[in-house]
Amino acid sequence: MTERTLRVLEFTKIRERLAEKALTPMGAEKCRSLVPSQDMSEVLLWQQETEEANVVLTYFGGHPLISYGDVRPFLALCDKGATLSPKALLGIAELLRACRAARTSLITDRDNTPHLRQRAEGLSSLRNVEQDITDAILSEDEIADRASNELMNIRRHLRGATERIKEKLNQMTHNPTIAKYLQDPIVTMRNDRYVLPVRAEHRGDVPGLVHDQSASGATLFIEPLAAVEMGNELKQWEAKEKQEIERILAALSAEIAPYAQTLKEDVERLSELDFIFCKGLLAREMHAVTPKLNKDGFINILRGRHPLIDPDKVVPSNLWMGKDFTTLVITGPNTGGKTVTLKTVGLFTLMAQAGLQIPADFGTELAVFEQVFADIGDEQSIEQSLSTFSGHMTNIVEIMREVTPRDLVLFDELGAGTDPTEGAALAQSILQRLLDIHVRTLATTHYSELKAFALSTKGVENASVEFNVETLRPTYRLSIGVPGKSNAFEISRKLGLSESLIENAKELLSGESIRFEDVIANAEYHRQVAEKERQLAEEAAKETTRLRDEAEKLRKQMEDKRETTLRKTKEDARRILEQARRESESILADMKRLKKNADAPEREAAALKRKLEKDIDSLSEGLKQKVDTVTPPPKTVKIGDEVEILTLNTRGTVLAPPDAKGEVQLQAGILKLKAHLSQLRLVKEEKPKVKTVVHAQTGSMTRAVRTECDIRGMAVDEAIPVVDQFLDEAVLSALNEVSVIHGKGTGVLRSGIQQHLRHHPHVKSFRLGVYGEGESGVTVVTLK
Repeated sequence: MTERTLRVLEFTKIRERLAEKALTPMGAEKCRSLVPSQDMSEVLLWQQETEEANVVLTYFGGHPLISYGDVRPFLALCDKGATLSPKALLGIAELLRACRAARTSLITDRDNTPHLRQRAEGLSSLRNVEQDITDAILSEDEIADRASNELMNIRRHLRGATERIKEKLNQMTHNPTIAKYLQDPIVTMRNDRYVLPVRAEHRGDVPGLVHDQSASGATLFIEPLAAVEMGNELKQWEAKEKQEIERILAALSAEIAPYAQTLKEDVERLSELDFIFCKGLLAREMHAVTPKLNKDGFINILRGRHPLIDPDKVVPSNLWMGKDFTTLVITGPNTGGKTVTLKTVGLFTLMAQAGLQIPADFGTELAVFEQVFADIGDEQSIEQSLSTFSGHMTNIVEIMREVTPRDLVLFDELGAGTDPTEGAALAQSILQRLLDIHVRTLATTHYSELKAFALSTKGVENASVEFNVETLRPTYRLSIGVPGKSNAFEISRKLGLSESLIENAKELLSGESIRFEDVIANAEYHRQVAEKERQLAEEAAKETTRLRDEAEKLRKQMEDKRETTLRKTKEDARRILEQARRESESILADMKRLKKNADAPEREAAALKRKLEKDIDSLSEGLKQKVDTVTPPPKTVKIGDEVEILTLNTRGTVLAPPDAKGEVQLQAGILKLKAHLSQLRLVKEEKPKVKTVVHAQTGSMTRAVRTECDIRGMAVDEAIPVVDQFLDEAVLSALNEVSVIHGKGTGVLRSGIQQHLRHHPHVKSFRLGVYGEGESGVTVVTLK
């Protein structure tokens, strides 16, 4: 595809929208360099990767990758043996963390993302290297004390030397002999040396080295001789600290050097993943689908929506070509949507061949073309002395020279910009040549000659965009099979042009032209009527289908309920019969025993009778409700009484008093029924049960917990739950003071955590770390 085609069809704008969704600069580069492919297998692979990205985004509800900076220059230096700065090393640690996050998210048991899984498996896993860097480096300008034992020892001496020199100078500020010569009784620093502010006139009274003076010259900043040696000792320890830090950075750089090439490949793989997820995010934003693809030049767009038009305003359109006809001539008034239709087809083709999903309905099918040629827009050029017609014709000449049957050609206003008769003849000749070599061609025009050409030529089809003459507004709906009418006379009449001028203009048209336009108008009228009737029929069919589905659903529910009830009834019957068999066998055995013992007392017979009656009652369970023999039936009931209906095993409300037969009218749920007083029992109001509350107390158990919580690299909302859990464990372990390592950076993480700590129930107070604790990169928390 030529760069001009990509620009004319606005594919470059799609690339920019894609790049806006990139997490990394490298991913954005890949988005901006995206070009469509001609290879069907490659296009299918790209489409599959985009669909897999959609699956992962839906599964996680967000982006599974994390951002990182461009570390390619740092890796190049490392590969040459250079010592990297703390910033560079932290950037490489971010890269390793991004690799780890991608592997965790994409290497799973899911079998519907094989291509993304394969890409993630190629990423390196250097957890030890990442840990070494983050343990040693707190921020871009601070190395942790624990980076090495030697550094910890040096900083311990540094703190001691600093405290000694401060203590010495503080003693001097409180010494009356010296204090009277000072501008202020304070200790300050100039040129990295601890000094006292001495009045200029007492320069000789405080012997020492002058390091600076105030702007007015009234104050001299002097390092007393008593503190010079201490200052020198401090400088020596600072030099040793710097030397040890350089050694640590060199060691970390040397640890990374063997993996420099591997990490460069990781950057490339992560950039590819970032790019793929950009395609997935764009597809979700546009509500796009994966199109079917073919190499036969067949296009079938279902409710396609131009991706650069406001989704709330764009009008979906259907378009098909490539089977029954290979050339489509689109006609209609200006601003009717002809050019948008042309660009939609071209842009959809480019997007699909670039692995992007398209904003259309499922079932949309597109072809993979070798080239897409587009002559759209005003190509007038003053510098090249080209008129509008010449500019268009220059492009057309180039297209006709290079076009093949495996290409797609788009013409906007073919033959315009010159004499209409000659322009129409040229346009017809060009379309005929493209038709002869079976090129898929779309062209927009106002020429009636081209409408007639499409009507009379096999393989060419007319299409039109609708225009509402009443409102003077286009509807943007595309109709294939019907040529469009320019509606110049109707529009002019609506805008107020006198009727006499319009009639004179009509007389100037040939009778054949008038009849042709009338045929078009009549066909368009009947097409619109048919379209309205089709829509009504579709709505009626949808309503019929909905009612049928509801009826079928209800029928199935009733059938399922009937089968369930029948199955339960059979199970109950089987259980009752089985119990009856066992009981009858038992009774027969007892009767035989009584028969043998003729002198058995009467009480045994009576007991057997009672047992038989009891068994009969139990056998009736499940077939009908057993009558309650404990609570007697009410002699009468009044309206509003709550009663239990024994035959239905449910409750009801009395609607009317008993009639002469003792039957009572009841309301049970939505049913109204009658029941005899003997089948009713009055329902007593139940007293509310007193709830017993059991209080349980659990004791805390002793556990081991770290005194530091490292949250560097996290966002505030990610870090807060980690800090909360850490503080809970610290309180359970009876710790008094803990540290939260957040690094210096921009200060956003530090501010967010400290704001959270101000209202935390476990926190008594907190402060920033002092020198050697991490300073502003660490918050020290005192617990309650």
